[in-house]
Amino acid sequence: MASPLRRERVAEQVRAVLSEIVQHQLSDPRMGWVTVTRVEMSPDLCYAKIFVSIYGAERDREASLQVLQHAAGFIRGELGRRIRLRQTPELHFRSDHSIEQSQRIHDILKQTPIPPESADPEPGA
Repeated sequence: MASPLRRERVAEQVRAVLSEIVQHQLSDPRMGWVTVTRVEMSPDLCYAKIFVSIYGAERDREASLQVLQHAAGFIRGELGRRIRLRQTPELHFRSDHSIEQSQRIHDILKQTPIPPESADPEPGA
């Protein structure tokens, strides 16, 4: 079992390499704008959950996720050539909705009226 620090370092390295592979080596026309947001490694470094943010309509997101899952073998091979690990992790792609959620929260906060602050504090308060 790898230490939590090693898992974190490997996950960051995997994220960087996967980002490069997805941007420069996958040329499927169904692929939308894909960003690898984070990677979670299993304790034994044999499995990796890849969280991706996909820009576009829901149909485009589903198509892009299917392309990534279909190309997982190719991506894993490329990853194995670029990163020196005892075993190249099995890749599992997941959609990351955190950017959409933060945008929704931002929009709600933007619409919420903020009462003006009074210039003089009340005495005794």
